[in-house]
Amino acid sequence: MPINITMPALSPTMEEGNLAKWLVKEGDKIKSGDVIAEIETDKATMEVEAVDEGTVAKIVVPAGTEGVKVNALIAVLAADGEDVAAAASGAGAGAAPAAKEAPKAETASAAAPAPASVSAPAAAPAPAPVASAPAANDGHRTFASPLARRLAKEAGIDVTAVSGTGPHGRVVKKDIEAAVSGGTAKAAPAAAPAAQPIAAAAPAAPKGMSEDAVLKLFEQGSYELVPHDGMRKTIAKRLQESKQTIPHFYVSVDCELDALLALRTQLNDSAPKSKDGVPAYKLSVNDMVIKALALALRDVPDANVSWTDSAMVKHKHADVGVAVSIPGGLITPIIRSAEQKTLSTISNEMKDYGKRAKERKLKPEEYQGGTTAVSNMGMMGVKNFAAVVNPPHATILAVGAGEQRVIVKKGEMVIANVMTVTLSTDHRAVDGALGAELLAAFKGYIENPMGMLV
Repeated sequence: MPINITMPALSPTMEEGNLAKWLVKEGDKIKSGDVIAEIETDKATMEVEAVDEGTVAKIVVPAGTEGVKVNALIAVLAADGEDVAAAASGAGAGAAPAAKEAPKAETASAAAPAPASVSAPAAAPAPAPVASAPAANDGHRTFASPLARRLAKEAGIDVTAVSGTGPHGRVVKKDIEAAVSGGTAKAAPAAAPAAQPIAAAAPAAPKGMSEDAVLKLFEQGSYELVPHDGMRKTIAKRLQESKQTIPHFYVSVDCELDALLALRTQLNDSAPKSKDGVPAYKLSVNDMVIKALALALRDVPDANVSWTDSAMVKHKHADVGVAVSIPGGLITPIIRSAEQKTLSTISNEMKDYGKRAKERKLKPEEYQGGTTAVSNMGMMGVKNFAAVVNPPHATILAVGAGEQRVIVKKGEMVIANVMTVTLSTDHRAVDGALGAELLAAFKGYIENPMGMLV
C-alpha cells in the first residue's frame, strides 16, 4: 500500500514549518536515511531523512510552500514492487491538509525590510494522522517516526508504551521490532470516551489592537505593512506568555572590570597560534560572563531551577543560553554544562553558534532548553536594562556596557571600569534574597576572575 510522507515535528514545540526545498523528485528511488527535503522552522533550516524505502510516487506539497502543518501530507511513496501510478492516485486519503500557498508580502521600507512572503493559515484544522497512537496516560506526547507508528498499529501494540532510542527519545522502527519480538509492549488501548466540557472555560489571553484599529490612527499612505514572519510570531508568543505567567523580580549590581580585563588580555596574548598565526582562541568579556554565571549557579544551586506547578526542577548543571541577534529577531544557543568548561572552549563554542545562528543552521537541541540565559547589550552602548525571563528558565542576566566611572575607595575618588548587570528572576522559584546571593557570587567571579581558572 502507498506510504504517506508527512511533515515531521522537528522539535517538541513545532506546529508548522516551511518546505524550503525538495532534494528528490517524482520517480526517484529512496531508502531509509536518505535526505529528501529541507524544512525551515521559525529559527533553523533542517534536513529531513526518509524513514521508509520505495519510489517517490507524488510530491504533494511543492518546494517553497509556507505554513505546512505538522503531520500534513507532503509526499507519497510507493513501496517496493508497488505500481507507482496507482500509489500516486490512491494515497493520502484522510491525511492532514497542507497549508495554502503564502501570499506575497507588501513592499517594505528600507529601514525595515520585509520578508518575501508571509505564512498563510491552513484551510482547515489538521486532523490527527491515521497512524497516530493514543496519548499516554501521563499526558505526555510520545514522538515516533511515521514508520514506527504504522508498524505499531499493524502489530496492535501501544506506541506510548515503547521506549524510544532515536533522537530525543523518538520511537523508531527498531524499537517497535524489539517490542514485538520481546513481548514487552502493551496492547493498544481502546478509544477513550470523549471528555466532558469544562463548566467554566478559562478566559482567552488578551490580544493587541487589530490591524484595522491601528491603521485608522494613521494617515493613509503614510506607512507600509511588513508581515510578521514565523520567528517574530514565536518571539511575540513566548514573551507574552512570560509576562502573563511569570512574576518578574529584578536585582542589579555594579561590577568592577579592571582585573577581568587585565586577565583577558593576558590569556589572549598567551593563546597558542597555528602555523598561519591564527590564535587557538580569543576570549571576549561575554565569554567570561557566561563562565562566571555558570559558576555562580554551581555555588548557589537553589537558584539553578525551573518552576512547575507540582515541583521545583533542580538542575545538576548550568546550561547557559546566550541571546544572539539575527536578522528578524534573536535566538539563544546554549552552552551546556558551562560550569565544567574552560573559557577557551566556551569562546570557541560561542563563535561557532553565532556563525551558524546567523545562517539559521542551528539544530533544535542547540537552542532549546537551558537553565538560565545571558543577554548582553554592552557592545551596543546600553548602560543597563532588564531582560524578560524565557520559560522554563527562572533567571536571565542582562549585561550592560563596561565604562569608566568615578567610584570611592577607602574614602578617595578613583576611576575604574564598571559594568552594571541586572538579574531578572521568576519570583515563584527565585526570590529576592536568593537572587541577591546569586548576584553576589557572580560579582565575586567577575571582580576576582582568577577563580574561574581553578
